[in-house]
Amino acid sequence: MQNTDLISVVIPAYNASSTIAQAIDSVLKQEVSFEILVIDDGSSDGLEQVMACYRDDNRIIYLKNETNLGPSETRNRGVREANGNYIAFLDADDYWAEGKLIKQYQLLKEKNMVLCATGRSLITHDGASMNRNIPVKEIITYEDMLHQNWINNSSVLVKKDVLSEFPMEADDVHEDYLLWLKVLKKYKQVCAINEPLLFYRMSKNSKSGSKWKSARMTYQTYRKLGMNRLQALKCFVSYALAGIKKYYG
Repeated sequence: MQNTDLISVVIPAYNASSTIAQAIDSVLKQEVSFEILVIDDGSSDGLEQVMACYRDDNRIIYLKNETNLGPSETRNRGVREANGNYIAFLDADDYWAEGKLIKQYQLLKEKNMVLCATGRSLITHDGASMNRNIPVKEIITYEDMLHQNWINNSSVLVKKDVLSEFPMEADDVHEDYLLWLKVLKKYKQVCAINEPLLFYRMSKNSKSGSKWKSARMTYQTYRKLGMNRLQALKCFVSYALAGIKKYYG
């Protein structure tokens, strides 16, 4: 791959010392030209000591926020600091299957689209397989996304200029869902690979770990998008029903 096709992998990290190595190591196995930007958002659990193990690898850039900025601004910093024309987000408690990035890169080129997602395999908070894969539509439209979030943040490969146009915001809602809705509202459709190329950790401590809290955040995401209360409620009901089907069959 040419340097113009460098992929910058942005990993925001907050007290992720127990999982960060697995995330980084899964990127190191990817068969593409990449750099890894780990942005420490004020960790106090020894993350810096874990990152010291990677200090001799010049593909890995370790940055530290002066204060805790939260996930949106931390990812935005990663995008600003990135040297690649493509951005892949990876949360510090998730990891990838081998071949993920090259498959996405090739599909983006083939489809001439701005974003590519993948399916995912669920793992428990301690890393055990849940024997549950979440599929994804191979072409995702804005209308699809209004009723179900088909795009998992850690699965995405997206053109950097798109993220510069639509920076993440609003950590009080589902900031990634809001971002992808904005992207699709402009670009109409994106592509995906219906394979579980992401291993997604069902963390007990995620901000959406509470179902009721997550529900409120989803409703507020629609409101942040500019919908009135009735429009937001209709989309939320559809989203909730799709979520029940997705996770519980």
